[in-house]
Amino acid sequence: MKNIIAIISVFLLITVSGQTFKYGVTGNFHKGSIVGVHDVSKGKYGGALGFFGQWSLVENDVFDSAWLYITPQIEYSMGGEHAKADEDLYGIQKYHYDYVAMQVYLKWFFHQGNMKRDVFLFAGPRIEYMVRQDKKVDPAYDAVYYKYNLDDEVKKFGYGVSMGVGLKVSQHLETFLRFDRGFSTVYPKNNLNNTYNRTLSLGLNYYIQENWW
Repeated sequence: MKNIIAIISVFLLITVSGQTFKYGVTGNFHKGSIVGVHDVSKGKYGGALGFFGQWSLVENDVFDSAWLYITPQIEYSMGGEHAKADEDLYGIQKYHYDYVAMQVYLKWFFHQGNMKRDVFLFAGPRIEYMVRQDKKVDPAYDAVYYKYNLDDEVKKFGYGVSMGVGLKVSQHLETFLRFDRGFSTVYPKNNLNNTYNRTLSLGLNYYIQENWW
């Protein structure tokens, strides 16, 4: 946890100290699940809230013409999943795992010369650390399904990739559709499948500081 706090502190220092940086807040509504475990998983709806910084990697030859940016982002994200194996007998199996996550995006706007479009693509690595774990499952379900799930141990640290497409709505507002795909294992004892996190999100970026140059 100390490492996460240190990363956040350094990110904040860099973001607020550079007057030429763009920065703001980001939030999304998403549906996520853990692949390869908990039969009949339906996924779980949740949200995320965070902040980001952004600066251009190419020159602004004319007003707001930069089309390539690097965008680090930190967020608190509600994850996990809901499953419904033998729901009539055991009820819904609820796995709530919340993460502090960081992504570093390369953000590319469609453009022709100095004419930058409003549509952009973004992609980059993601790391996450579990800060909340809440499992609500009938013990009778675990007794029957543990041999398939092997889920009594959860790995807190994870990594993967995050990517998506967005639209600049106004000077201060963007909307985006994002997909996160984990490469690390959520349940390390499960040697039957690769149990990774995946999330599909719809969200907004709001720029508190928007330097168009």
